[in-house]
This record gives sequence, structure tokens and C-alpha cells, in this order.
Amino acid sequence: MPAEICKQSPSLSVGFVLMPSFTLLPFSAFIDALRLAADEDDHSEQVNCRWTLMGPNTDKISSSSGVTVQPWETYRDPAEFDYIVVVGGLLAETLNGSQHVIDYLQRADQAHTPIIGLCTGSFAMIRAGLMENRRCCVSWFHDKELTDRYTHVTPIADQLFVDDGDRITCAGGAVAADLAAYIIERHLGQSWARKSLRILVMDSPRPANAPQPQPTSEYQVDNKWVVKALLLMEQNLSRPLATDELAQRINISKRQLERLFLADTGESLQKFYRKIRLIYALWLLQNTQRSITDIAQECGFADTAHFSRAFRGAFAKRPTEYRNQ
Repeated sequence: MPAEICKQSPSLSVGFVLMPSFTLLPFSAFIDALRLAADEDDHSEQVNCRWTLMGPNTDKISSSSGVTVQPWETYRDPAEFDYIVVVGGLLAETLNGSQHVIDYLQRADQAHTPIIGLCTGSFAMIRAGLMENRRCCVSWFHDKELTDRYTHVTPIADQLFVDDGDRITCAGGAVAADLAAYIIERHLGQSWARKSLRILVMDSPRPANAPQPQPTSEYQVDNKWVVKALLLMEQNLSRPLATDELAQRINISKRQLERLFLADTGESLQKFYRKIRLIYALWLLQNTQRSITDIAQECGFADTAHFSRAFRGAFAKRPTEYRNQ
């Protein structure tokens, strides 16, 4: 249920709309940042910020995880808000479902209300015809789908979010909290934005142009079994899977998987697996201040010495030399 709305005019007013199978994390990260900036203490009273969740009716909407959320009210005049936030999720649902959300986004455009897309919410904005010749932030995971489907949109998959004036798009996930802090700072000031992030146990907000963690595989592969194996590898960098386990998970024999992998990439499976772990380690060295020991563990190496030898073999420098440089 919504918190009681204070009668005084808030400095920031946001209306949320959800696509079917929306992702919970960006929605909750954004709305919780608003909640924590809304008043002096931790009462969740809508004093500085006001927010509501809307739909064509108050029927529950299922998220991609199966958790349901119930709108508080039916669609309100979008001119009443500083922003309309559309939360996407599973791409097939966002591309085809909830025409009423698309219609409402078009109403918001006519009312000159800025629109924010979280996760694949950007695809809903494109469906509504709101991103013609615009820059659009997209997760690297959906970059190819956007590029293949829409030639009139400029995809940005190498940063966290994009502010294109009255259109703001976000890669999704926990980045939604950084974007919310950006919006809060714009309307309420830096202290309120930092208050939200501190309570969320986050450091200072990451800027829009901070890099997204990129996929570790740079190879274009065609075989569906190799694609499935690569996805599992990238999901299991800190605890590398044995070839037997990879084959079992995708329901193929170990020998066949190894043969297909060699034919499609030109390298053995485990050699390639180590390469993508090292590419990720390189990204962490370039873009974070994490210790080399932490990076070694994150990338699935038993100890720092083993990691250092493998890294030097791949990049001709030890991790310490690379970071110092």
C-alpha cells in the first residue's frame, strides 16, 4: 500500500508503469531511492518526493521472477508528474504486451512529461515512437536485439545510463539506484541523493558515463550449443564449471561439446574459458579499485600467484604492473 502522501507540494513527483514480466531490481532500486529521500528520517512519508504505481486497472502485474505487484491506481494525467518511469523486463513481453502502457507513454509525450526507461523499458519507449534518432542506453545483453530491430535509434551499450533531455534510459539492474540518485540530486540536491545511497549501503553515485561490465566473450559463434555453453561460462566466472558439468547442463555429451567448441572458436573449451575469465579480470583492473586478490577470486583462480602467472601469459604483464602503469 502507498505511504500517506503529504499535502504540501513535493519537489519531485514520479509515476511508475510496469510492463508484463518486468524486472524487480531496477524497479525496487529506483523506488527505494525515492523513498529514502522523501523525508528527514526513515518514515517513508512522501514529503520531498511523491510516487505512485499506475495501470489500466488495479490487477496485479507479474514480474519476471513471478513476484506480483499491484498498481495503486489507474492511469492519471501524466502532466501531474515530473517523470513517468516505465519498467521493462523479459524482452518478448516488452515487445508485444500491454498496449495500454504504450498508449500512456504517448500521452506523457503529448503532455511534455519526461520519460525514463529502466531495463528494457527503452524498448517500450521505442514501440511508442518516442526514440526516433535518439540515443538509447541498452544493456550489452540486449544490444544486438536493439541494433537488429531498430535502425532509427542510436544504441549506447558502453555506459550506465543516458540522459537525452526528456528521454532518459538505463541499462537496468542496480544501476537504477544510480539513476534515481541523479534525478534526486537534480530536484532536491546532493545531500538527499547521498542520503538515499548511504542507507542503501552504496558509495557515491556512479556517473552516467561509467562503463557497463561488458561480456567477456569477443567471438561471434553460430552453433546453438556453443552459445549456450558460453552463456553458462559467463555466468560462472568465479566458480568455473568442469566440461562434464557444462555438457550436462545443456544436455549434450562432453565429447560432442568439445568438438563443436573447437570447430566454432578454434580453441579448446577450457582454454577459451580461462581466456574469458582473464578478459573479465582485465576489465576489473581497468574499471575498479578492487584488490588483485579479490579480482583473482572473482575470476575463479585458486590463488593470486596462479592468477598472476595466467594474466602475464595472456597480457605480457603481471596484474600489479598493469595497475601501476
